[in-house]
Amino acid sequence: MTRTLSGRTDHVVVVGAGLAGLSAALHLLGAGRRVTVVEREELPGGRAGRLDLGGYRIDTGPTVLTMPELADEAFAAVGDSLYRRVGLVPLHPAYRALFADGSRLDVHTDADAMAAEVERFAGSAEAAGYRRLRDWLERLYRAQMRRFIDANFDSPLGLLNADLARLAALGGFGRLDARIGRFLRDERLRRVFSFQALYAGVPPERALAAYAVIAYMDTVAGVYFPRGGMHALPRAMADAAAEAGAELRFGERVARLERSGARITAVVTDTGRVPCDAVVLTPDLPVAYRLLGRRPRRPLRLRHSPSAVVLHAGTDRTWPHLAHHTISFGAAWRGTFDELTRAGRLMSDPSLLITRPTATDPGLAPPGRHLHYILAPCPNTDIGPDAAAWSHLGPRYRDTLLRELQRRGLDGLGAAVEEECLVTPADWHAQGHAAGTPFSAAHTFAQTGPFRPRNLVRGTENAVLAGCGTTPGVGVPTVLLSGKLAAARVTGVPVRGRTGARTSALARSGGTATAGSPSGPRPSPARPTDRTADAANGGTSV
Repeated sequence: MTRTLSGRTDHVVVVGAGLAGLSAALHLLGAGRRVTVVEREELPGGRAGRLDLGGYRIDTGPTVLTMPELADEAFAAVGDSLYRRVGLVPLHPAYRALFADGSRLDVHTDADAMAAEVERFAGSAEAAGYRRLRDWLERLYRAQMRRFIDANFDSPLGLLNADLARLAALGGFGRLDARIGRFLRDERLRRVFSFQALYAGVPPERALAAYAVIAYMDTVAGVYFPRGGMHALPRAMADAAAEAGAELRFGERVARLERSGARITAVVTDTGRVPCDAVVLTPDLPVAYRLLGRRPRRPLRLRHSPSAVVLHAGTDRTWPHLAHHTISFGAAWRGTFDELTRAGRLMSDPSLLITRPTATDPGLAPPGRHLHYILAPCPNTDIGPDAAAWSHLGPRYRDTLLRELQRRGLDGLGAAVEEECLVTPADWHAQGHAAGTPFSAAHTFAQTGPFRPRNLVRGTENAVLAGCGTTPGVGVPTVLLSGKLAAARVTGVPVRGRTGARTSALARSGGTATAGSPSGPRPSPARPTDRTADAANGGTSV
């Protein structure tokens, strides 16, 4: 039995209306708690925000949605359904990979379709290796999800269970790149199934093989897009929370926490005071610790993930060879990771993520226009240029990226840009993200599982942390789980839910869900498989 908060927890204040905070709020409401959510911005979403610019509706945070059943679990806590509120479309392909040698690979989540694509790309032996890899990824996921990802830890002793032996037998404590290499010899294919380690802040050759579970989420469980953009997810979560009785207070910045001994008694904002029995804090760790007046002692300083430069570009044209998500790999690979994580330099031969959401939802741009999101990993401000340096470096690097993409086939990109927003580590720093990165603490071995900053802070009896800096970590699925795990610390309700039980149900069905927020009594959550016909009829939509 894991630790829970002591004393009364009738009224919980959740600080932050991002995905973690909204997930916590829904799970708390479902357990009968009164919930107040305080958010400094005027909209929900946190990192998953929205920017309206010249008729373009821009998602300012994650662009990749996997494992939607984890979001649905939060809705289900209050008798609601993600699939009722948000229109989801499975992306086919999930990604398109473009390589420096001119080759191209579409990444499919269907096993037969992907095996056929791998055989076309690299031959029958690699296709057979892919099938073995897929089987390994599925077993790896099953070994990790219940005991290591969807789990609260009170100490490293929590690792000692039967699934630890299964994970070790699967090679989960080896190195990711080497383990993928046991299945695939083609270096290009190995990139496709290992680049996800950068989400965890660790190069593939140094990452634990256990982090191939991220590749499982991307390449097996499936990638989705909500109609209206990724911001549709937190907006729907906020609506569901409000209808379930939560008080949502937007545009209020938390100034401090009132304490009586070891307990938080109120959250004080710039407009008033909110008494509480417990608090869930979702800001980045330095902000949360400052509010608490407590910082856990660690033997080593936290290491942070690389950051990113993001260019949101509204254009008057597009390039048909771009899928919804396209990864443009440079020729360099290992040296690139050294630049990002050790040398603190910008990538000399960058690998870039290009997302074209208007390929799926044209309504995100004015008629005849297109929206492109270009993400370039870069060093965080601890090891690379500091926040101040980016005021001059940012515009120059923006021009460098546009020239590089034009060289790679996006002819005329620079001239096609009508509206744009450039985001650099200076912006992440200004938002309170440690080391100028939105990806928080890296998932090194010493910062994983029970060794990651805990969601309980010693010296405070009634506060819980949630978000990507604490357990289980970075990414939309894990951040949603962090809210669920935080709620469990408050309520004592076991966290075992439907996690894993409906994994990839929507992917298996090929279904798409119907948008809408009807009033009145909530119907029973519709099963994803009931909507297969919608996908066949061409429905479209981190």
